[in-house]
Amino acid sequence: MKKIVTLFAFVSFFALTSCTTTEEYYDGEDYDTIGTTYENQIGYNFSSSNDYSFGFNFPQRLVESDVVLVYRYDGEDNSGRPVWQALPETYYFDNGTRDFSFKYIFTRDYVDIYLDGNDRSTISADYRLNQYFRIVVVPADFAISMDTSNYNEVVNALKLSENQVQKVKL
Repeated sequence: MKKIVTLFAFVSFFALTSCTTTEEYYDGEDYDTIGTTYENQIGYNFSSSNDYSFGFNFPQRLVESDVVLVYRYDGEDNSGRPVWQALPETYYFDNGTRDFSFKYIFTRDYVDIYLDGNDRSTISADYRLNQYFRIVVVPADFAISMDTSNYNEVVNALKLSENQVQKVKL
């Protein structure tokens, strides 16, 4: 009986000590970034004075494994629901050559959204003025496990509601 109790204790010790959990920390703080969404409160204007770009500094530094997804407001569907277009987003001339693109880059501290094109001054005001964006921060594992081009699918998978979108000044 003593051998069985000793064996049981030995196996239990290894079973319990082999269980680990991993959390992501930065500078000793735990950051839970799953489903963090930001939207600019005031429409943004792209112009030559801001080099057709703008940046947003995250309120807290992202963990290394976070991914940033950016969506541009593109009007409403037939039911009156907002349509969010995933970036990068490219527009073409009638002859098939590229006119311009909405693009972005990000680091753990900020995201920059910009217009790229041959002659950005000729881009229609419909695409340059009064633009709204949603910036969604998700873990990389989440981003590679689904189609991130559809904003509604992303927020549904994250179980986000409209009242959780943080309105910010960009």
